[in-house]
Amino acid sequence: MRSHPEFSGTGTLSWNTRMKQYLGRGARIKFEEAAIREVTYRPFCTQVGYMAAELNDRQGELPLVFPTTHHRNFGIVLTAPASHFEFTPFFAAHVPDLHLLDTGQFFPRWTYEKSEPSDGGLDFGSPDESSTDEWGFRRVDNISDGILALYCGTVGDQVTKDDIFFYVYGLLHDPAYRETYASDLKKMLPHIPTPDTRERFEQLASAGRRLADLHVDYEAVDPYPLDVKLKSSASASDCETWRVSKMKWGKKKDSETGKNVDDRTTIIYSPKVTIAGIPEDAERYMLGSRSALAWIIDRYQVKADKASGIVNDPNDWCDEHDDPTYIVDLIKRVTTVAVETMKIVDSLG
Repeated sequence: MRSHPEFSGTGTLSWNTRMKQYLGRGARIKFEEAAIREVTYRPFCTQVGYMAAELNDRQGELPLVFPTTHHRNFGIVLTAPASHFEFTPFFAAHVPDLHLLDTGQFFPRWTYEKSEPSDGGLDFGSPDESSTDEWGFRRVDNISDGILALYCGTVGDQVTKDDIFFYVYGLLHDPAYRETYASDLKKMLPHIPTPDTRERFEQLASAGRRLADLHVDYEAVDPYPLDVKLKSSASASDCETWRVSKMKWGKKKDSETGKNVDDRTTIIYSPKVTIAGIPEDAERYMLGSRSALAWIIDRYQVKADKASGIVNDPNDWCDEHDDPTYIVDLIKRVTTVAVETMKIVDSLG
């Protein structure tokens, strides 16, 4: 989803140190259309953000990672050491929110550096990826030549830097790795061992590529065949049938206590729609504090921010794109992502 929140609030903002300095200087902040970016706000939730140094506090290195809307990048998001939740890797191809999973860190495939004129003109260099592009940037590979040489010496000269990057993503999902280093992962960033064999390297690199594809292109995977049940008074052709307010899990009786507990195989989409048949494996795929589908339930609801009055309504995306069943289809697709992710993870043992 790419939402466009409606603003009807107080017109206030967060007065950080930088904003107070601007105020003291009487500086004017101009709207820049180029600062509008797609942001990976939470898992499976893309929103529109505004990326400008004047209004975004502590951007860190992000301006070098996504310098313009023309520059493609992707990377691995990690829960930070001392996170409240289990160590979690995720993949993002847009500007990542600081709290995408929990307060964490982002490791991009590339960074970009602005080229400076030299000897009266730009140094265009050789015609490879390090040369200056039409927007005046050079792409810098974040996999160093030294690391490439180390891996080539270990598993063969045919290894590429992309292979190494996806090997890391695959390894971070390996249950044996996460169990062995569980204590360390709570205190520090992961250390990546050099693979022992080419076969193991290829297995993890292939797994990492497949996982990255699933996690980034979740809107393009085949929908899982869930059972979408409509009340007799509801019509599938009526757009109002598919409008969502706030989803929740179904309920069932606990066999031991007799109490009502969440039924993670069923989502109450609305008073008119129930989605059933969710496989148990979908709940195994955890992203920080929630399963993949629990993130959908949490994020895809109509919610107003009390302080600003900003309303986040996921139905807007459906209306704008004439796709009333988008959220139902998203639930099906994220179910596929969760199930396929766990198949890949289980294969690594």
